[in-house]
This record gives sequence, C-alpha cells and structure tokens, in this order.
Amino acid sequence: MTEEINVNENQQTEAEQSQMEDVTTIKNGDVVTGKIVKVEDNQVLVDFGYKYDGIIPIRELSAVHLEKASDVAEEGQDIQVKVISIDDENEKCILSKRAVESEKAWDTLAERLESGEVFEATVADVVKGGLVVDVGARGFIPASMVERHFVEDFSDYKGRTVRLKVKELDKEANKVILSQKDVLDEEFEAKKKEIIAGLEAGQELEGTVQRLTQFGAFVDVGGVDGLVHISEMSWTHVDKPSDVVKEGDQVQVKILKVDPENERISLSMKAAQPGPWEQADGKFNPGDTVQGTVKRIVDFGAFVEIAAGVEGLVHISQIAHRHVTTPHEALKVGQEVNVKILDINLEEKRISLSIKATEEAPAREEQATSNASDKEVQEKVSSSQGLSLTLGERFGDKLSKFK
Repeated sequence: MTEEINVNENQQTEAEQSQMEDVTTIKNGDVVTGKIVKVEDNQVLVDFGYKYDGIIPIRELSAVHLEKASDVAEEGQDIQVKVISIDDENEKCILSKRAVESEKAWDTLAERLESGEVFEATVADVVKGGLVVDVGARGFIPASMVERHFVEDFSDYKGRTVRLKVKELDKEANKVILSQKDVLDEEFEAKKKEIIAGLEAGQELEGTVQRLTQFGAFVDVGGVDGLVHISEMSWTHVDKPSDVVKEGDQVQVKILKVDPENERISLSMKAAQPGPWEQADGKFNPGDTVQGTVKRIVDFGAFVEIAAGVEGLVHISQIAHRHVTTPHEALKVGQEVNVKILDINLEEKRISLSIKATEEAPAREEQATSNASDKEVQEKVSSSQGLSLTLGERFGDKLSKFK
C-alpha cells in the first residue's frame, strides 16, 4: 500500500514538472508573439503562452490617442508585444504593442527620410495646428504641410488616407514631422514640365483666372499658370486687372511665349480676341462723318481716335479752312471733334481724316480777305529779305574797296 502511494506521488510530481517546463519563461523587455483573446473598451487581453493572459492598456496599443481599443484590435488577431512589467503574485503582466512598433518605426522613418520615400498613413486625429497619424510613432502633419492650398477646416480629414514624406526626425524628443504638401509639390512640378513641353507660341486655349496682381493676372491653362500682363488684357487701356476679370473667370488666351527652362508662360487675352482694326472692318467707310477724340498732336497734324484702338490722321492741311501754322494753335489733346473719313486702309491700319471737311467753308470775300492778308505777310517777308540783300550787297561793295 505504501509503495502504491509513493508511485502516485512520483507520477504527480513528474506531471507538474512537465507542465512547468511547458510554461513560457519571460522577463521585462522581452518581445513575444501572442493572440488577442478579448477586446475591451480600454484594454486588450493577449494569450502569449504564459501561465496567465497579458494585458495591453489602450495607451499601449498605439502611438496616437484612441477612443476605444477596438479601433485597432480584434479578437483572434496575432500580435507582437513587448513585456513592460510582470506581477506573478497578482497574475498581472502588462504588455505594449506601441513599444514594439515604435522601435521598428524609428529605423524605418530614418530610412524614409534619407531616401525620400513616399508612403501612406491614415489620419488618426485632427488637432490644433494640423493632423496626427500613427506611423509606429506619433507623426504630426502641420497644417501648412497638408495641401498645396490653404485649408481652413480639417474636421473632415479624420480617417483619410494621406501620402507622406518624412520632413524632420528627432528621436530623443519623440518628434516626427511629416508632409503631404511635399509629395503634391513634386507631382505638380513633374506634371508642369510635361504640360509646358506640349505648349507652343500661337496656341489658343481656355483658362481659369487663378489670382490677380498689380501687373496682371495668372491664368491656369490645363494645370500650369501663365501670366497675362496688364498690357495684354484688352485692346483698350486697363487701369487695373480687376477692371477686366476676377478670380475664377473662364477666359480665352493666346500663348505669346513659352520658356521651359524658367517654366514661364506668357499669355494674351487681347490676342485671342478680334483687334480693334478687325472690328472696324465694315464699320467705317470713306465719306462717313464720325466723332472722335484728339489723342496726339504732332508737327504735321493730329491723331484722332474714332473707335477704341483705332486712330486716324488729320493732316495739318485738313484741320481748318484757314491757314494753320501749327496744329497746337487749333487743337488740344482730349478735345472732341467731328471728322470725315477721306480714305481707309485696314490692312495697313491707316485712316485719313478731315476736320475742315465737316465744316462749312467761309464766304469767298472772307477767304479773299484771308488770302490778301496772307499775301501782305508774304510781301513784307519778301521785302524784308530784299532789303537785307540790298544792304548786304551795298556794304559788300564798299568793303571790297578796302581790300
């Protein structure tokens, strides 16, 4: 009987020893693999082969803030964790998924910073000043590095997948700065070069006004911006670009010049529209009397604008029926006058005009008096010239005697 009891005790001791050998031996800092057996609101239970399950508090599940554990964990999921603390007396073992991911993440992030690799991440949270993503470590995307354009409200960005590049790393400060704008800028520049390569002077395109400046307007022509200088916005004088267009307007433009090296495109709105001389075709004919404005006065006459951008010459002989010594004595810039079209050549952009042809000629007596007056002036000038000549000749004769 005693022998049977001893045999049973020995068998029981061997079984216990065998079970103890099957239990995993762990210590703080070990990295182990397990399976999630339960997901609660603020923690996850993991079976990793130890004598009791380990606990991952919600704060140790991710590098970013989580509302609930189920956001990143589910039952049956295999998981790699790091042992943070062990309390066998109370059967409590704290594990961390975040610690394992963080250690791997810093090496990966350093490689991505060096190579410029583009990778994807999901926006975990929207905070003041930008977005937060989980990249193994807490990654921050400043508001200025989210898009190429200004974004006022980021509230709908949570849950979005963004494409990123590592901008700055500081492991000691646990600082990871990321940028989506850098990715978008690179893609834009590549696309811009491709588009510019397909453009050439003379092409007419439809574009969208992007922004206005004091010197013109920048117009998007299929993904790249070109400049319409203020002098190319209209055939008439433009004081400021906002008098002609506003942001968002669809406009027709013509390419004047493409500079691929400097990525500059010069555009013209007026060149894509009929010019003033083209518009004048059929509108004016010889013999027509129209109103115009004196724009310039020169020695031989005055240029009068009879339509926006269309000027004709009133020769000095066509200013008035009376004799005009200089155009300035009869006309001034800005003066409104009636003119008659004497001749028109649209191809050469030349129009001959007459003011006196729109006025009634003076009576013959007045004309004769005017002519007589002019004749008297000419005779006085001739007489004076003759007197000067006679005196010169006389003094010349006298002086010759002393030679």
